[in-house]
Amino acid sequence: MVPIQMVDLKRQYNKIKPQVDAAMLEVLESAAFINGAPVQQFAQELGQYLGTRHVIPCANGTDALQIAMMALGLQPGDEVITPSFTFIATAEVIALLQLKPVFVDIDPKTYCIDPQAIEKAITPKTKAIVPVHLYGHSADMDSIMEIAEKHGLYVIEDNAQAIGSDYTTKNGVTKKAGTFGHIGCTSFFPSKNLGCYGDGGALFTDDDALDAKIRMVANHGQSARYYHDVVGVNSRLDTLQAVVLRIKLQQLDEYIAARRKVAAAYDAAFAGSPYIITPYQAPNQVHVFHQYTLQVEGKDRNELQAYLAEKKVPAMIYYPVPGHRQKMFEGMTETNQHLPVTDTLTSKVISLPIHTEMDPDQLAHIIASIQSFLN
Repeated sequence: MVPIQMVDLKRQYNKIKPQVDAAMLEVLESAAFINGAPVQQFAQELGQYLGTRHVIPCANGTDALQIAMMALGLQPGDEVITPSFTFIATAEVIALLQLKPVFVDIDPKTYCIDPQAIEKAITPKTKAIVPVHLYGHSADMDSIMEIAEKHGLYVIEDNAQAIGSDYTTKNGVTKKAGTFGHIGCTSFFPSKNLGCYGDGGALFTDDDALDAKIRMVANHGQSARYYHDVVGVNSRLDTLQAVVLRIKLQQLDEYIAARRKVAAAYDAAFAGSPYIITPYQAPNQVHVFHQYTLQVEGKDRNELQAYLAEKKVPAMIYYPVPGHRQKMFEGMTETNQHLPVTDTLTSKVISLPIHTEMDPDQLAHIIASIQSFLN
């Protein structure tokens, strides 16, 4: 059996190796390493895929979030509501810009931000909401956009883990995750469902004025070369990464289907287990399974991880320390925050290998190992 990886990027590369090698060689021969034509081509193609008017590539997903907040004109002291249960970058950029992160609890089924918790956390200083589409499942964007419109708030979607996910609104309109808010942000970190071979990210918006502001902020605040109208940053997607992403974007729906097939096998194997809660999938959404994350009940999650390691099955515990308990935010947020769902889940969740190249032998071994531990 091929050794099991959380994400097997080498085997994925081998399937597209001829196209990737040829495209990269073409960039090397052109020497257009920065802002080459493939960067603009990729932006246009991703916009068509997402159904959004503007896509602005940048250097990474963290930059995308920072650029979004800068483009919206958020000022020091403004409050930004976001979940505590996510990768630290979401809240880190809030603090970096001297904004105030306001952590709220999550929905126990979706692991995404709880709209009711958002409503309760709004104050006169609140300026934005940053929902995170965690593990490949979208937050409740119908409710979030209603709250934002009611209170005049910006919405910046952190879509680093759910690119390609379909969401059908209560009005019957189907859109891609990341295209509901004022700005959507994503990461192309290699392990993402749409990943490059280094760092990369992008922002998307339907607002023409915001598009112009985002492009300005991402390029040293320039309105024209050497004319700097606002304080900006230097954040761009390399041409070499753009050619990889163009090739992989063509495969994205197939990659999602492969991940969903693995998830379905896990769901079937653990259905009815008193020790396992499998990932929830809302009926109006397509979960793209960036991660397949279980809740372990009545057993020790850490012991399961150690047992799986003995069986040569990698398993990850993502975000064991949520944002509101991180030392970096001491003195910056409310002390002793009561986020019971977040605190409970951090002691129960564990993510299993899921990727585009998993074969039946690997899947059977993972399932058998978990069942052996539980029994």
